[in-house]
Amino acid sequence: MSTPRITLYSRPGCHLCDEARLVIERVCADLGESYGEVSIDDDPVLRERFGEEIPVTFVDGRQHDFWRVDEQRLRAALAG
Repeated sequence: MSTPRITLYSRPGCHLCDEARLVIERVCADLGESYGEVSIDDDPVLRERFGEEIPVTFVDGRQHDFWRVDEQRLRAALAG
């Protein structure tokens, strides 16, 4: 199985993370992509790096968005 192109950095109980996940799931379903999710609470380095910006979305290893996921921007990034 290939590595997902999208990584969502989140934390449990985060309502913005829940909203971002719904957008990512919809886009992935439409485009046949997959995503991985990492809880920043499981890693002190990630918690320090992203603590105030979650959710953070990476596409192809590069930071794409934080706080909110713009569906059209995400679709464009995956198409390009």
